[in-house]
Amino acid sequence: MPTYQPSHFGQFYAAYSGRFIILSILWGGLVDHVEPDRFDVIGATVCLVGVAVMMYWPR
Repeated sequence: MPTYQPSHFGQFYAAYSGRFIILSILWGGLVDHVEPDRFDVIGATVCLVGVAVMMYWPR
C-alpha cells in the first residue's frame, strides 16, 4: 500500500517512527520505572538522527 501513496508519504512514516521511539523511552521510564541505559539513549539518538535526515534532507 505505501507504493500507492504520494511521494512525501515517507516523511509521515519517519515522523511516526520518531514519535514511537520517544514515547517508548518515556513509557519505560515513567510507567515501568526502568531507567534507559546508555545504549538505549545512544540507539534512540541514532534513530532520531535518521528520522531527522528523512524529514529534513533537501530533495
